Amino acid sequence: MRYVLSVTQPVYGSEASFLAYQVARALLQAGHIIDQVFFSQAGVSHGNGYVYPANDEFHLVKQWQQLSAQHHFPLYLCIAAAQRRGVVNDETAFAKEQNNLASGFVLAGLGEFSQAVLTADRVITF
Repeated sequence: MRYVLSVTQPVYGSEASFLAYQVARALLQAGHIIDQVFFSQAGVSHGNGYVYPANDEFHLVKQWQQLSAQHHFPLYLCIAAAQRRGVVNDETAFAKEQNNLASGFVLAGLGEFSQAVLTADRVITF
């Protein structure tokens, strides 16, 4: 089956974000395909390159990056929600040195998400 995951909860402070990651891993291990993970609302904090947890904490941003690279699915951030929360790339930052978009994450519009939803077998929101 083909899945699209939607994550609306912040990278830390909610169990939903870690649950989304665990579900993604379980789906992939079971042989399913993830077409994309779309982060919106407070979930765009996953794409902040300055997220830096303590050494003994689970680094959720890094784990999403590795899972995405290994299984070849995109990590999209809602561009409007990201800009409102200060997560920017070279094109949306006031100055290029202010870019804080984490590697492997892409700013995208709701059109990307809508298109994936139309072709997915299941959409799971966290």
